[in-house]
Amino acid sequence: MQPHPLYERFRPLLWLGVVFLSVSFLTRLVLLLATGSGVPASAATWAFVFGVGLGYDVLAYVYLAIPLVLLLWLLPRRWLARRPGSFLVGFACLVLLLVSLFVAVAEWTFWEEFQARFNFIAVDYLVYTTEVIGNIRQSYPVGWILTALAGTALAVFVATRRWRAVRHDSAPFAARSVVAAAWIAAAVLGTWLVTGEMKDRSDNAYANELAGNGIYQFFAAYRSASLDYDRYYRTVPLDEAFVQVRRELATPDATFLHGTGIERRIRNAAPERRLNVVLVSVESLSAEYSGTYGRKDSLTPQLDRLSGQSLVFGNLYASGTRTVRGLEALALSVPPTPGESIVKRAGNEGLFSLATVFDRKGYRSQFLYGGYGAFDDMNRFFAGNGYEVLDRNAIPSKDIHHENIWGVADEDLYTMALREFDRDAAAGRPFFAHIMTTSNHRPYTFPQGRGPWPQGKRDSAVAYTDWAIGDFLARARAKPWFRDTLFVITADHCASSAGIAALPVFRYHIPMWIYSPGNVAPGRFDGLMGQVDIAPTLLGLLGMDYDSAFYGVDVFQAPPERAYIGTYQLLGYLQPGRLVQLAPHRQVETVRPSHDFDTPQPPLPEVPAATLQAVSDYETAAYRFTHGRMRASLIGAAETADTAHAAR
Repeated sequence: MQPHPLYERFRPLLWLGVVFLSVSFLTRLVLLLATGSGVPASAATWAFVFGVGLGYDVLAYVYLAIPLVLLLWLLPRRWLARRPGSFLVGFACLVLLLVSLFVAVAEWTFWEEFQARFNFIAVDYLVYTTEVIGNIRQSYPVGWILTALAGTALAVFVATRRWRAVRHDSAPFAARSVVAAAWIAAAVLGTWLVTGEMKDRSDNAYANELAGNGIYQFFAAYRSASLDYDRYYRTVPLDEAFVQVRRELATPDATFLHGTGIERRIRNAAPERRLNVVLVSVESLSAEYSGTYGRKDSLTPQLDRLSGQSLVFGNLYASGTRTVRGLEALALSVPPTPGESIVKRAGNEGLFSLATVFDRKGYRSQFLYGGYGAFDDMNRFFAGNGYEVLDRNAIPSKDIHHENIWGVADEDLYTMALREFDRDAAAGRPFFAHIMTTSNHRPYTFPQGRGPWPQGKRDSAVAYTDWAIGDFLARARAKPWFRDTLFVITADHCASSAGIAALPVFRYHIPMWIYSPGNVAPGRFDGLMGQVDIAPTLLGLLGMDYDSAFYGVDVFQAPPERAYIGTYQLLGYLQPGRLVQLAPHRQVETVRPSHDFDTPQPPLPEVPAATLQAVSDYETAAYRFTHGRMRASLIGAAETADTAHAAR
């Protein structure tokens, strides 16, 4: 029997569907097996992963195939019957096959790093092709991978050529137009009716991720790059939200400047000490790496030795899973608002920051970075908010022992820092420096001969990072300014964000040491706190009086017993024994936080007061940024727009 004309015309489309869905199935299976015990080996879970996943795969295929659909629709019959038309269709099929295989390999590398399908991080990285491509080239045998991909694609393309060939095309243009219109309609309806969050029905975050499709998730994340809090998240009346935040910030050292809003004057009982401050945010330094935090085979012997002479913070949580979120929390002391970090958003200049306080005290404030600070917009953000920026461009070649795509080795960054500190001390001015390291980042390379650690391994990079800190402090001790300097060593975020839960609390646990012999007494603080509390706690230890708009508090004035943790969409308010999660579509869930990999985070009954506080903090933070109320020029001024808006 003669096949239907439309079947013959669109036979390559059917071929692409079989190939794409097969590749997607195998990708999901490989990632599932690689996850191991993270996903229960139950029929129900696997049915969910592959059943829901098939739906997303089909929708991704609808999008991917649009160029081929348009080609098969528009190509005249007399052209398709000849070699040029046949070649054009074959070339399109080969390109789409290569794209499918390339995405599968890319998903593997992304899963290996983030334990997730493509998400906002992938979208973000696409902007910085130099660093990302360089990182991939230094981490993987790219040449061999691309050769294998090309060979596999050609083999599949040739082996399946009969399934793809159009033999007897007689489909009229009108009938082809119906197919093309229906295809475009399906793509539009899929975009309108389906969201990336619809798959998140399991209490296992790995299962939810595996049920997605990388191509679909990528474009869904792109659409969600900017999330308006009021539109997508639960809200309360703004005046009520500010009342709740003020209650949380009403510490003994604070006097509010206005009837509403969060601006307040901080008065410290202790005398002010004009100590130098060096804040080191170490790339991906999870608390779990350190013996100080319970690891038996500690990767941080230098920091562990420092613990007996330092003020150690044992229950500190990072705001997010990316460097920009850590920088945002350390510089601005603000909860992680949804969507893109403030570090990378428009209108982020002139904000009230930690540097604002130090600048007003006569300090020189610096941001020192071993890479090129154009990445993630770091240079623009810090330069626009009171910091003098020095990055890779300020480091002479003679001082570089090693560098990779992310920047120079940590020891070389510290050499630049020491040089700057010597200059400040010689000029008789106090300095505040925020140093951001890079060595503990894939591809995990560092100078040879620093220890018995193989190159290219994460544990080795942690060990080198620790060695470099020890070396930095040893060199600093020989400086005359050392006795008047306070060192704060913490992390930007943890090394991994993976876990069974959507917000795995243990993946946000970071260390912190405050080291200043003769100035800060050794001890340990184990109260729950967040990254936003570091700046006000540091200023409190210095006995500084200042006007503040920080969401963090000095933990020695009033232990906050809460922390903010989040992704670019999911916002968490962590309290002892409870985690309130805010999600798009105004969803709110309360769960019991887990502190290890294997323990899920089961739901708990909602506590209205905790939900109200979580909503209030995030709502007001988003409002204050989007309405220009975080400007440094407004802090301590007369009536603010926060006050006027809430009064209405």
